[in-house]
This record gives sequence, structure tokens and C-alpha cells, in this order.
Amino acid sequence: MCRSSLLLTALAGGVLLAGDSNSGAKPPQAKPETISTERFTEIHAPILQPQKPVEAGLVTETVAGSTRTGKAALRIPHRNFVDRHLFARMEKDGVPPAPLSTDYEYVRRLCLDLTGRIPTSQQVRDFVASTNPAKRDLLVDELLNSEAFVDKWAYFFMDLFRANGKMGRGQNLFHYWMKENLRVDRPYDDTVRDIIAASAKSNHVVAASNLIAREHVQGKAQPDDGKDFGMVQQLDTHDELAVLYGKTFLGINFSCISCHDGRGHLEKVNVWLSTRKRHEFYQMAGFLANSRYLMYWEDGKPQSGEFMIDDANPGYDTKGKSMIRVPRFGGSSDPAFILTGEKPRPNEEPRVALGRMLTAHPQFARATANLFWARLMGVGLVEPYDEFDLARMNPSRLPTGWDSQIFHPELLDALAADFRKNNFSLKRLFATIAKSNAYRLSARYDGEWKDSYTKYHARKFVRQLAAEEVHDAIAMATARPGSFNYGGEKMGWAMQPSGPTGGGDVKYFMQTFGQSNRSNPPKNPVGSPLQAMLLMQSSVVIDRVLAKNDSRVQQLLDTYKTDDARVIDELFLGALARPATAEEKQIALDTMKKSRTDGAQNLQWALLNHVEFFFNH
Repeated sequence: MCRSSLLLTALAGGVLLAGDSNSGAKPPQAKPETISTERFTEIHAPILQPQKPVEAGLVTETVAGSTRTGKAALRIPHRNFVDRHLFARMEKDGVPPAPLSTDYEYVRRLCLDLTGRIPTSQQVRDFVASTNPAKRDLLVDELLNSEAFVDKWAYFFMDLFRANGKMGRGQNLFHYWMKENLRVDRPYDDTVRDIIAASAKSNHVVAASNLIAREHVQGKAQPDDGKDFGMVQQLDTHDELAVLYGKTFLGINFSCISCHDGRGHLEKVNVWLSTRKRHEFYQMAGFLANSRYLMYWEDGKPQSGEFMIDDANPGYDTKGKSMIRVPRFGGSSDPAFILTGEKPRPNEEPRVALGRMLTAHPQFARATANLFWARLMGVGLVEPYDEFDLARMNPSRLPTGWDSQIFHPELLDALAADFRKNNFSLKRLFATIAKSNAYRLSARYDGEWKDSYTKYHARKFVRQLAAEEVHDAIAMATARPGSFNYGGEKMGWAMQPSGPTGGGDVKYFMQTFGQSNRSNPPKNPVGSPLQAMLLMQSSVVIDRVLAKNDSRVQQLLDTYKTDDARVIDELFLGALARPATAEEKQIALDTMKKSRTDGAQNLQWALLNHVEFFFNH
């Protein structure tokens, strides 16, 4: 079924809203929707099927494969080294890429990827109308320098670092600090070194120390004899930080070897890690061995989330007890970087040494480039982003019986080299990817899509919007911002606060769409029937589509009192960033003729329930 038919099924086949908006009916008492089970399933099929990274091409085919408007291109012009690597491989192997995206596709895609927000109808009109041949590059630059970019990516880092209440009031400070780093495009390696080496009399006053505070492992419920040193399990906290730094900054998961040698456990999972030993992990954690984590107490009560972090600990006890790992068996605790064996320089603070070694190693730049490539392109060059197998990165030198973990090693190395060359600038990394024609390919694909094409990135892969993006897209399309509390102020967009906030229906809506609770690492959104039902019936949607409270529908009906076609045009551009097809427009006009207000409300509702709305493509 084509996208027009899907939308018209939603509009004509089942209507949620009350018959007359002037009747005073409230959304919770709206008419039971009459859409059939078959139509419900058909409309929402893409989000009812869980998406795995390796299935990105098939999911994209489901969502966008039927929206074919052009022929697959024989050759796409190369705009930078990203294109030279990707398209040369496609040309060599005879894989036809998708055509370049239309302006309508591109403006919505880029706004969502860089800012987490859909464009307004006016932004869409202005972009499409522009005849400037550099307009796509200019839009990239404009969005990278916007406050919305700062909001989205600060929120992303807060999710990545699982920044939650374990930081106490430091959570807001850490968020502010990350926003400032992004705003001025501070070199990312500098930010990481600050985090690793941070010390503070209180994490409530030194922003970088909050990631360390967040990872503390509590040792006991109450202090002994008024002393608080044992309130934090010091050794386990060292280990947790070593694992976190490995996954987040190197893309390598050291969790298994923090408990046992890799041999006999990881041969079928990760070849490189299967050769690593637990004592090597001890030496990695040994860089943190002098760190001391002290929980503040006043009047016999702990001060929520407040810690002193210094370097007065006696060292790493390789036979020390653990609360969360198997018993430690001893060995050297002399700090040694697990990727190279390098040790600190004479008189060099160990944590400073770790930050220096980690950010100077090529794997830091590779892991960072891969992490953000996955965010913009839908699929990482290495998947998952935190499970690199360093023994399978060179296709010409592979362990017996193993395939390469990466299809484009030269591209990843080039991205990493460019990242280092440009002072570890995240904005430069984003711009390099977003200004490539590889990023600008359409999600549409004319001809037979083969699963083997996925590794070539022969089309733009769709991704389901994150919970915050879904909420903010609904708010933007309906001109009804939310109300989130942050530092005593009300914010309109879900990604502006330092963490998940809001209550009632909004909280339930966001949790259902996979909002991270930051207790565990964030996961890619996965579709469910409950999400589809909430899109159709939640007050988060229904309240906003009614022609009242200065909603988008009310504004348009008041502005274009006799021009139903213009109302329809604006609703489509404001929700899907494209014009209605002739069929869609005629159905919408017929609906509005029966009842102008109800027709506009129902059209807005149908657009928010359309597959195109909750996927970026």
C-alpha cells in the first residue's frame, strides 16, 4: 500500500475525535475509534516490528520502499572523502545507490538528526523555494550553530553517561557544562580528559566530576563510627569507571574481563577480548587506584548525591573484596594502558596519564567517529558501537573462521583521521557526514532492494524517533509546546531539561516510547502495539489536535477562513514536511466540507498517526 493510501485509511477509516468541536467534548471522552484491527495493524506495521541494526535495510524498505518516485542512480557525485570511499565500493561491486533525496526529505531529515525537531511549514517552504546551490550545506551550518543542536546533543550525552539522580544537584551542573562544551565546540578529547582526571571537594561545584560521582558503588547503608569512607565500595567503583571509559570512549566492552580471563569465555564473541586477561583489567583500573570517593554526611544523614573526589586512596588491592564481581585473585596493580601496555610517565598523575593515553590512541577517534556516524546514518560502521573486536578490523588479516567486523575500514580510519586533524571537533565531524552525498541519499529505492546492500549504505536508513523527538514533533506540528520543569523554569521541549521530567500522561507516553531512565545504557527505540495505540488515543496527541488553546488547527482555521486547501497544505508541511498527494488532498477536502473544524482536527490526528511522522527517513 502506498503512503497516500495509508494516510487516507487513517483519515477515512477511523476517526477518534468528537463530532463537533463546539460541543465541549473533552478528549478523554472522545468517541471510541472505529478503525478495524486489520487497518490498525496495516497502518502501524513498521513500529509493531522490532528493529535490529542488521535489519536496517529491510525496515527502511518497509517504511519507505513503496514511496518510489525516481530511478536508482548509476553514479552519485562525490562531495568529500566519505563519498569517495562509499561510492567507489558500490561502483566496484555493481551496487546501485538510491537517488539523492528531495529537498522535502532532506530538510526534515537534517532538522531531526541535528536538532531533534521537525521543521516548521515555513522553514520547509523557504528551503524548497531557495535556488542557492549551496543551500544544503548552509542549512547544516545553520543547524550546527543553533541552540536546538545544543539541546539535543547535550541530552544525548546525558543519556550516554546515564546522568541521573546519583549525581544529586550536580546533574544540572553537568548538563550545563556539556551544553557549554557543545556550544563553543570544545575539542572532545579535552572534555574527556577533564572527566577522567576530575577532582572536587564537592561534585556539586565541579561539573566534570559528576560522571565519576554517578558511577559510585554504595558499600553500606550506614557509616561505621561516624566514618564515611566505607560508604562507597572503592574498588568496585574503580572497576565501574574503567568499564564505562572503555565502552564510551574506546567502544570496547571490558565487562567480562573485569571478572575473569577472556580465554574460555569470549572466543565465540570477541576474538581480541578472548586473548585479554583479568590482571590486565586490574592494571587498567589501576590508573584510578588513588581515587577516593567520599560521601558527604551531615548530622548523621547522607547528603544526596554529594561526594568529595580526590587522589588520597592507598592504591588498587588486587585481592580486595567485591560486591558485584567474582572474588579478585591478585596480581599486579601497576597502571598499564590495556591497548598498548604504556605506563604513566615519572611523576605523572595516573588519571591524567590515562586521559592522555586514551584520547591519543587511534581507537578513541575511531570509536567516536563510529558512534556519531551511527546516529546520523542509522547504522554504525561497526555494530554495536561499544562492542569493537580489534582482532577483526583488518579484512586482510582475520582470525581463522571469522569475518571482518567492518565493511568499510578505510572510511572509518579516514573519519577518525579527519576528526583528529580538526582538533576533535564534533561539529566538524557532524558536518563532514551531513554534507556528504552518502547522507543525502533517499530512503526511497527504485528496483529490487537486496539485504546485502545494507553494508554498502546504498540508501538512507530510516530510524524510529526517540521518545523526546516524538513528543517534540507532536508539539511542533500542533504548535502546542509541552511544559517541563528545569531549574524552576518551564521548558517547552522535552530535550531542554537535564533529564526525564513531567508527569501523568506525558510521563507514561514518554516511557512507552522508550525514554531512558538512565539506570541502564540507552537503547535504540523499539516499536510496540502500545506505542501505536497511544499515538491514536493519548491526551498528548488528542489535546493538541483540537481547534482550541491556540493550537495549530485553530490558528489555521482562523487565518484561512475560506481556504481549506491552504489549511491542508500547512498541516501536511508542518507534520510531514511534504505536500499532500492529489489523492490525499481530495479526501481531506471532502472531509472538511462535511465539517470544517472536525475535518481539520481529524486530518491533523491522521498525520500524527502516519508512519512517516514517527520515522526519520
